Amino acid sequence: MNARECTKAILHYQPADHVPVVHFGYWAELLDKWLAEGHITEEERKGYWDGSPADNAISGRLGFDFCWTCQCGGANDLFPGFTSQRLEEFPDGSYTYRNWNGLIERAYPGVDSIPMTIGTTLTGREAWEELYKEKLTWKPERVNLDAVKALAARQDEIEIPLGLHVGSYYGKVRDMLGVEELAYLYADDEELYAEIIETLGEISYRNCEMILKAGLRPDFAHFWEDICFKNGPLVSPDVFREYVAPQYKKITDLLLSYGCDIVSLDCDGCIDKLVPVWLESGVNTMFPIEVGTWNASIAPWREQYGKALRGVGGMDKRVFAYDYAAVDREIERLKALVDLGGYIPCPDHRLPPESKWENVQYYCERFRETF
Repeated sequence: MNARECTKAILHYQPADHVPVVHFGYWAELLDKWLAEGHITEEERKGYWDGSPADNAISGRLGFDFCWTCQCGGANDLFPGFTSQRLEEFPDGSYTYRNWNGLIERAYPGVDSIPMTIGTTLTGREAWEELYKEKLTWKPERVNLDAVKALAARQDEIEIPLGLHVGSYYGKVRDMLGVEELAYLYADDEELYAEIIETLGEISYRNCEMILKAGLRPDFAHFWEDICFKNGPLVSPDVFREYVAPQYKKITDLLLSYGCDIVSLDCDGCIDKLVPVWLESGVNTMFPIEVGTWNASIAPWREQYGKALRGVGGMDKRVFAYDYAAVDREIERLKALVDLGGYIPCPDHRLPPESKWENVQYYCERFRETF
């Protein structure tokens, strides 16, 4: 069985002759380090993005089968985005700028992390109407139909799972407003709050519908949100259920009508309070199950929700900074989780800068021997 056949079998609780070795990409700083150490080439560093030939070359030498976040899809949010614009510079070398999403952020030299949010271009109804609505209008050009048809024509030959990205209905709104302003918007202008979420849902639905009608038959669909932190979600589950869940359900029903019944969702942090809302909405595969300080695992979710819930992720990527013994312990920990079925281990986020090349290679070798 190839990686595609095994992935589909495992996530449907069917027999498979091995578990694919899956990854979630790499931090840019790690690729820089591996370049300096001679593990990758300059061309591979420059040409890297998820699913690129450079990614395939690097991941292949490490021993991975594929990256879960390599999916096709349409333009599901701002189209086009805002042009990045530097706004103000400060004596310490930091500066504020407007990013692709219209969010105003402050960046500091030498700091590669999530920037500090200063404000937003989406300041209310007037800004929404004048600056955002046209960028969030659906049009056929959001889908590269020729590329979709070309992929559909050879989809039966592909040996890794074929994924379809179907958007984000809260995380992308957060990216345009920031955490605080999005929370205030619900209290200050509930009508606009709902309209923005529904607008993103409509774009994603029509993109998905266009792609499926063109003949593509994905093995799984995938949402992105990233709306939780170490203590729980950034939004009340009740509010999420009322405003966001219906947008999910429209798309998961559409996918199901075309035979796609595996739907994964990428959300970091402690997601426990949102898991039941996602399951109700047709999302059945949690990713990346960050181990973190809250020790996320598929085991308690499986105990609570049964086989309705699947998972990809949950492998503690931090062990790659240590030694072979740490990797061995992590492989042992994963055995009981794999035995539950419906679960494929994957590093629980992009590999961080302290990851050692030889430890990642060793993990892939031990994973193949074990699973």
